[in-house]
Amino acid sequence: MKWLALGGAAVLALLGAVAVGPAGLSTDTATVAIIRDLRVPRALLAFLVGGSLAVTGAGLQALVRNPLADPYLLGLSGGAGLGAVGAIALHLTSPWVLPASAFVGALAAIVVVYRLGVVTGAVLDTRVLLLAGVVVGAFAAAMMGAIMAVSSAAELRNAFVWLLGGFASASWQTVTVFAAYAAVPVTLIYVTARPLDLLTLGEEPATYLGADVERTKRTVYVAASLLTAAAVAVSGTIGFVGLVVPHAVRLLWGHLHRTLLPAAFLLGGTLLVLADALARTLFAPVELPVGVVTAFVGVPVFVLLLRRWPR
Repeated sequence: MKWLALGGAAVLALLGAVAVGPAGLSTDTATVAIIRDLRVPRALLAFLVGGSLAVTGAGLQALVRNPLADPYLLGLSGGAGLGAVGAIALHLTSPWVLPASAFVGALAAIVVVYRLGVVTGAVLDTRVLLLAGVVVGAFAAAMMGAIMAVSSAAELRNAFVWLLGGFASASWQTVTVFAAYAAVPVTLIYVTARPLDLLTLGEEPATYLGADVERTKRTVYVAASLLTAAAVAVSGTIGFVGLVVPHAVRLLWGHLHRTLLPAAFLLGGTLLVLADALARTLFAPVELPVGVVTAFVGVPVFVLLLRRWPR
């Protein structure tokens, strides 16, 4: 019953997102074109990005055994944001250059954080990984501030809008590319469901129970990092989805990742589709950044979850 309700909510959210908008619903050629070429790919991209961020958050929380871990804790958003801001400052704002620059920035952050997190040349220390992510994110934020301080007002506004997230540039091509790219990292995280269950007990008990701890840590970190980099590249930085959704799913589905991960994907996608629909319609014709909506929704929901979390 819970799966049926979650699947139904996802379908209703997608249909509602396609239905709402200033053009309304009709059968005239212009409206059909708007729905087919703008609203449908935008809703699908929001669903895929939201699901990917939720799966990433669930995997990282188990990996570092920290309930506050999310896809942006490891410096990925800072690196991606720095790449995007650098491209804007250099007037490289074509539809493909900006996402590519964000992706390159995120990959650079991945490499730096990973190298700092690897101690003695072989062991990936998750505690050092968290600290390295915070340091890299803070450095990237400082660099972004420096770049935006010397940029013109118009470029500064574009950078802020991109950093707060949105799906205005969604297209069928973007949906296809992201879906094809995200399939492998999402699958890699899912196949590590059993080792992630064991890792929540601690690295030593997980090793005794047969888990390849070091391989699991590297697989989940690389897959989560690449997935987050791709999400940031197509939608900017959208927070709270990867943090709040896994906790909400654990309250309903428990802690086993074989069910937690697909449920998180569906709920994360549904949440971001609804957030994007609100961002488009709340103050129409002005469009809010999606990251603002997820923050307004995510903060009170997270506080509620903390109050209900079993002691």
